Formats: sequence, C-alpha cells, structure tokens
Amino acid sequence: MRITDLLSEKGIDLNANPKSKADAIDRLVDLMDQNGNLKDKEEYKRRVLDREKEGTTGIGEGVAIPHAKTSAVSRAGLSAMVVKDGVDYESLDGEPARLLFLIAAPQTEENIHLDVLGRLSALLTDDAFRKNLIQAKSKAEFLELINDAETKKLAQEQKEEKPEGYRLLAVTACPTGIAHTYMAAESLEKAAKKLGVSLKVETDGSGGAENVLTKEEIAQAECIIIAADRQVEMPRFNGKKVLQVKASDGINRAPELIQRALDGNAPVFHSSPDGQSEEAALENEGVGRQIYKHLMNGVSHMLPFVIGGGILTALSFLFDNYAIDPSKFGSNTPLAAFLNTVGGAAFGFMLPILAGYIAMSIGDRPALVAGFVGGALAVSGGSGFLGALLAGFIGGYLALGLKKLFSGLPKNLEGIKPVLLYPFFGVLVMGLLMTFIVNPPLSAFNKWLTDSLNGMGSASKLLLGILLGAMMSIDFGGPINKAAYVFGTASLASGNFNIMAAVMVGGMVPPLAIALCTTFFKNRFTAQERQSGVANYVMGLSFITEGAIPFAAADPLRVIPACAIGSGIAGGLSMLFDCTLRAPHGGIFVFPVVGNPLLYIVALLAGSVAGMLLLAILKKPVDEQE
Repeated sequence: MRITDLLSEKGIDLNANPKSKADAIDRLVDLMDQNGNLKDKEEYKRRVLDREKEGTTGIGEGVAIPHAKTSAVSRAGLSAMVVKDGVDYESLDGEPARLLFLIAAPQTEENIHLDVLGRLSALLTDDAFRKNLIQAKSKAEFLELINDAETKKLAQEQKEEKPEGYRLLAVTACPTGIAHTYMAAESLEKAAKKLGVSLKVETDGSGGAENVLTKEEIAQAECIIIAADRQVEMPRFNGKKVLQVKASDGINRAPELIQRALDGNAPVFHSSPDGQSEEAALENEGVGRQIYKHLMNGVSHMLPFVIGGGILTALSFLFDNYAIDPSKFGSNTPLAAFLNTVGGAAFGFMLPILAGYIAMSIGDRPALVAGFVGGALAVSGGSGFLGALLAGFIGGYLALGLKKLFSGLPKNLEGIKPVLLYPFFGVLVMGLLMTFIVNPPLSAFNKWLTDSLNGMGSASKLLLGILLGAMMSIDFGGPINKAAYVFGTASLASGNFNIMAAVMVGGMVPPLAIALCTTFFKNRFTAQERQSGVANYVMGLSFITEGAIPFAAADPLRVIPACAIGSGIAGGLSMLFDCTLRAPHGGIFVFPVVGNPLLYIVALLAGSVAGMLLLAILKKPVDEQE
C-alpha cells in the first residue's frame, strides 16, 4: 500500500483559507467525509479534537498532521490542505501551518496503513518536498510529487544495508502512535546520518512496536534515546545510559539529542529485579505536573467503575416500585435487585482502584497492593474519597521508601523483596497510617461536610451549585472541569446526590448554549461554524462538554465567560430545586432517574438560554465576505 492509495483528488484542497485551527480541522474533516472514509463524521471530528487536547499536532516547519483512530472510520484515508498564507495552528515552533494532512485510521486489528502514514511523516521532514507540495498548481501534480518522493524513499531503504552494530539506539512513541512517533524517528535518523553515526530506532506505534531493539544491540549501544510521551518498556535498558525526552523534542531537537548521546551526557538507567524503575524525570516536567499525572492515572482507571456501576445502580431505582418497601427502594423487584447488586459491586471498587493506580503511577508494581489496601481502608474507615486520594500518594512514596530501605540487603535476598518484604511492610505501614492517622480526622471532616451539605440553606446550596456549574465550563475537560467532576463522583460515594446533579447539568450547558446561539443568532457565526453548531445539540444533551472546545479556542474571551455564567445558573438552580442524580454520566439518557426531573430540565433550559443570550451579546456580527 502506498500513500496515494489513501489520498485522492476529492480529499485535497490547494487553496484553503481557514480562519483558525478549529476551522482548518472542520475543512479537513469535510474533505475526509467527501472522500468516503467516514461512517460517523461528528464522532470522528470529536476524536480528532480529543487528540489535539493531548498536545498539538502542529509539528512545526509549517506542517500539521491531525489524526484519530476510531470505529467512526470506515477505511483508512488521508485528506490534505494547502494554506498558502498560513493558519495559526498552535504549532510547536509557533509558526503558522501551511501544509496540513488529516489521518483517518479505522479501529481494526489490521494496521498496514500505519506503515504508509509513517512514510508520509518521514517525507514531510524534507524542506524541498514541503515547498514543492505547497506550490503545486494542481491536485494531480500534488499527488505526483508524493508518489515520486515515496518511490525514491522506498528505493533508498532497499539499497541501505544494516550495519553490524549501532552506536546509538532510540525508541519513539506518542499517545496515539501515529504521526509524532514516526516523525521523531525520521528526524533522529536524519540527524544521525548527517553526523555519520549508526542509529536504530524502534517505533512504538498504534500497530505495535516495529524495528524492535534486540538484546545484542542494546548491549553494544553507547546510549539510548527515549523520545516518548507515554510509557515504553524500560527494564531492558538497565545499566545503560538513557536520555529521556518528549516526542516533540525528538522531532525538533534531534541533532542536539544525537550530540548529547555521543558525548555521554545522559544518566545511567537502573531497573531493580522487582520491576521498579528508577527513571529520570521527563525534561522540563515540574513537581506539580508529576502530581497531576499521578492523580489522573488513578482517576482514569477509576472512572469506568464509577460510570458503569453508577448507571446500573441508578437504573435499579428506575425499575423498582417504591410502594413495596420504601426502606429497600432499589432492591424490591428482582430486576432492580440484580441491577443494584451488580452496580454496587462495580461502584465499590471505585476508591481502591483510585488509590491503587495513583500509588502504582508513583512506585510501580510494589506500590499497587499498599494503594489498594489503603483505598479499601478509606472506605471502611469513613475517610472516603479524600482518604483514598491520600492513600494513593502514601502508597506510592511508601514503596519508594521501602525500596531504599531494603537496598542494602544481600543480593541473594533480592527475590524475596517483591513477594514478601514490599507487600508485608507496605500493607502493615499503610494499615497503621490509615487506621490511626488518616481515617480519624478525615472521617470526622467527611461527617461534618455531609452534615453541612445536608443542613445547607437555600442560599448556600445556590452558591455551591453556581461554583460547581461554572467550573465545568472554564476549561471544558481540563483540570478545573475534572476537579468539579471528581468532586461530584466522590459525593455519590458519600450519599450526597445533589452535587452530581449540579455538576452534570453544568457540563451540559456549554454545547447547548453554543448550538442555540448558532441557530437563533446566525449572523454571529460563519457558515462553517453554524454547521458545526448543530452537532453540539447532541453533544450537550449527551453530557459531552468538549463540544464547546472549537468555539472556545476560536474566541475564548467571549465564549468562556458566556458558557461559565450559563453553567453557573444551571448548577445553582439544580441545587436550589433539590435535584438529585445517582449516575455519574449519561446526559438526557439518565434523566428518568433524576430527582425532580421537571425542575432539572428547567435548570438546564435556563442555563442554556442564558448562555446563548450572553454569547449573542458578546459576539459581534460576522461579515463572511471579509
């Protein structure tokens, strides 16, 4: 398969003039849809935007390669766009993007197309090739330039003979394993070739690791460069000099990295027999960022349990009969009892999972058992979410401390560390800390907080709801949004269902406010924005706050305040109306299990309309001829 097998003239625009990054993505998605590669256009676009939130795909040098792998894609494909005047794409080098390729990868086991996409990424590192593509006078010429360059690249790869050994090795990986992975590999290979240095690069892509490094190659290498934004297999590099950087550094700082590796300017990597790695922190990553990543590791593993268990539990109340036995509401009928039992079982894992995976993120596998036990003790001891959160960090750093404590033991005792010493002392110390230090004050605090929330007057509830609702609309899925959502899910575990209701309605408002504004105040938006706005009805009603991101990115000073105020109004009214929600997600699909559902709808409509009106006032009419 070649690049031109994935790209046709229907999917190319040589004279595009997008006004923003969001506009550019919309146009590329339209081209992909016209090419017949998509089953669900809006879902695919959402996944492309989700990838952009992980880090810009504007790789610099005037190139951007947005991409997504999803079941919304019917077959692998490319669309391409030339923006001669450039568009601000938030690129890594701050320069406008002039050459954009969109990648669509289907959710399938067959990943033959990834080789082709990796080849395209490699070709785009050539200055002359990029310039020729931008200056192409026709779509046929554009395709011919790609075909010729690919033919030469394949011929060159066939002629090159592998050296007997490599001075340097590298591993490249990015979250999706499509574009950045291969571009970092190509940049490192080019830099090494210019310096006359033999280099082998393992690409840890979406289709699995390719060009895998062998034990013999690792043993002979002087240094290994890890240019990755996610975890790669590290214990195999034990005792070798390892330079760890971001994938984007592999693309933009390749010559510098090669030279540092040659100079031996890299720390020696150590991996102990128990599998715990002493990894150097990623360059330029502060303590706050590390803590956030540890926390998000726990939250990301916890949420499937919360969502699955929470919705099943909520459905048990929908399919029950309150009149049979009010004290057993949710378990009176056989179906309700089944849903409640299964949902409760899944939901019961929430806090141990949270604590366990925070701990594992910090201290690797030896920390997992201490974190899980700490989370379970937080549940039984009454410290709840806060206790589990603290237990996760305690468990992680406890494992690191035990490793140092037992580092002086004879080598013949190394084997008993992971199976005896770490689990025994980890669980023992965690049990003592949770039982006598963490649980007593935090359980008292939780009781006070619960009593305070239950005893809140209307004014206090209104203020709390306004705050939580507004937080859901500040960064649309970022840390502030996640903080409010996690607080809402934690409140479910403590039996307070008003907070989750306020959080969800606050998160539903931004896409709905934007959709309403594009419908009733059309002159505030371009034709492309109006088309995109329709999809926000579905996203808003489904509690997908991220639908507002393209509009917020294009006009943050107007969109964010309007949405935040609308969400605050909805959240405040939800609390004021004493609406409750036992499910942590679902949008309108879980409205049947909402307490006071009619007033909940009133809160949603009030917030959405308020956000729409504010947005219409703040935004000026658009002159599409400009």
